[in-house]
Amino acid sequence: MPRQHRVTGAGLGLRRPHLGPLTDHVPDDIAFFEIAPENWLDVGGRLGEAFERVSATRPLLCHGLLLNLGGPDPLDLPFIERLARFLARHRVAIYGDHLSFCASEGQLYELLPMPFTEEAVHHVAGRIREVQMRLERRIAVENPSYYVKLSDELDEASFINAVLAEADCDLLLDINNVYVNSQNHGYDPREFLARLPAERIAYAHIAGHTRDDDGLIIDTHGAPVIDPVWALLEFAYRHFGVFPTLLERDERIPPLDEVLVELRHVAALQRRAAEDGSKAA
Repeated sequence: MPRQHRVTGAGLGLRRPHLGPLTDHVPDDIAFFEIAPENWLDVGGRLGEAFERVSATRPLLCHGLLLNLGGPDPLDLPFIERLARFLARHRVAIYGDHLSFCASEGQLYELLPMPFTEEAVHHVAGRIREVQMRLERRIAVENPSYYVKLSDELDEASFINAVLAEADCDLLLDINNVYVNSQNHGYDPREFLARLPAERIAYAHIAGHTRDDDGLIIDTHGAPVIDPVWALLEFAYRHFGVFPTLLERDERIPPLDEVLVELRHVAALQRRAAEDGSKAA
């Protein structure tokens, strides 16, 4: 299965509140966009036209919500056919979904955790292989945040590595999710990252989160990125080399100018890591 076309630089999740200003002008700071394809499959009219104009200016990535890679229900083949047409029409550079499940006898509209077991590895890897065969492309699966462990047969990193190898797919590395899980479940996020395969990383996500009064961290994408997550991204660049990175903001979305400040910080970290890597070489 051929690898998907790589993008470079710092990208932004394309959200409807930003379509207006982006229709007028797409700043050079934005190297690529990402969308959830389910949110745009049937959009037409003026909103669809704005999406067409903006998405055509930069490479487009798609990160899905409803593929249900880990679920017990049969894969939704009509949906996958519609998705294939959408990806081809918009010349989508990279497509993937979450390493989780979201449907059991119907959509649950939640991203629920997989048990970290050998059985689950074989189950989800087989479904990923089928999706890749039907789409005729590799997909990138994201390490999700989770708030309960369903099994200790494997640890999280071993589970992810086993799925990537058996499915022969790529990884969408969510840096914030690594941080959130490490805090909620008590492990060293840098040691976790060091166990992941560099050659599988297609690109990365970075985002903000919130902390409940009881200390639980929730992956909301509704706040600015905090310093420890920035530091973890910088560590990942130094460990793996610089990879494309997308800034997510899904709740309490601020004006575009405020989002661009964080996006420029991503680009600055990429430049610094690349320069340091060149000096070391």
